[in-house]
Amino acid sequence: MLDRTGATPQQWQPMGDAPPDQSPVPSAGLDQVEFGARRVTVDDKQMINCRADLNQLVPFKYRWAWQKYLDGCANHWMPQEINMGADIALWKDANGLTEDERTIVKRNLGFFSSADSLVANNLVLAVYRHLTNPECRQYLLRQAFEEAVHTHAYQYCVESLALDEAEVFNMYREVACVHDKTAWAMQYMDSLGDPTFRTGTPAANRRFLRDLIAFYVVFEGIFFYVGFVQVLSLGRRNKMTGCAEQFQYILRDESMHMNFGIDVINQIKVENPELWDAGMQAEARDMIRQGVELEGRYARDTMPRGILGLNAGMFEEYLQYIANRRCSQIDLEQMYPQATRNPFPWMSEVIDLKKEKNFFETRVTEYQTGGALEWD
Repeated sequence: MLDRTGATPQQWQPMGDAPPDQSPVPSAGLDQVEFGARRVTVDDKQMINCRADLNQLVPFKYRWAWQKYLDGCANHWMPQEINMGADIALWKDANGLTEDERTIVKRNLGFFSSADSLVANNLVLAVYRHLTNPECRQYLLRQAFEEAVHTHAYQYCVESLALDEAEVFNMYREVACVHDKTAWAMQYMDSLGDPTFRTGTPAANRRFLRDLIAFYVVFEGIFFYVGFVQVLSLGRRNKMTGCAEQFQYILRDESMHMNFGIDVINQIKVENPELWDAGMQAEARDMIRQGVELEGRYARDTMPRGILGLNAGMFEEYLQYIANRRCSQIDLEQMYPQATRNPFPWMSEVIDLKKEKNFFETRVTEYQTGGALEWD
């Protein structure tokens, strides 16, 4: 409500310490507009529990968040831009793919379709609500749109290949290795369905930080990588190249999502160092360990016999290698000292944002707007 009564407007004051009997209440961006309140400064901003006006994007405090938003916008793409003709022909050919290769395609479409919907729900219903910084929220809006594009991509693949939609999209309820990863993530979404949850107390702040680690470090940073390797390996062998190209674009997006989340986690730790104590670090290590075990089980279940020159043992090494990287990114001691080699070095090339062309030799994939993308 605008105060134009002529009375001296109450000036906005920084939050400071909350009274002993009252938890600090962060701004949601829906507060009443106080006429005459002073302008927001950089020092007013913080990741969580901020009471500054969240409708004021500038001045920027976290320029890295704004840059990630710009990079995401520059990487705009849509699923129907990718030609699925070769995939359709190969899928219809009774001898085009082995049953194990078909299983990989369907399993990954099933897992990722539910996973990206889960991430989107968590973003818009929980993370956005509690992350009290406008430039970070700007990126979250872009990420939420990208998650919608990813779900669109899986639907487009399912439709193109004439797969059973109910089988694919309900797989997280019917296939154990898909269900187990989804169920693991769901336990860290309590705040999504709890309208009374808010940060501002030590226990709530720890819970929110823990949930961010679960989603950005484990769910997006570990659970996605077996599927990416499997589908992209098909593409490297000139099989299912349309699906593989969709997954390549999705991998680029997800790499940015994960890196953004890790930057947020580390910034929260800087601003709230008391949260990153021995107990929280032990809990983070335990979550990462569980993630490696669940994703290793997913690798064994989706390719029990080994195909495409891949086997479950290679994935175990790869997951431990990735887990070590995730530990380093959030300042934890590496958990698997023996895992020093990446068995899939080509994955680093796929993730490289400056790579000029993808390995399918079909289109430019360097970050740029969809209208500027060119077909060779």
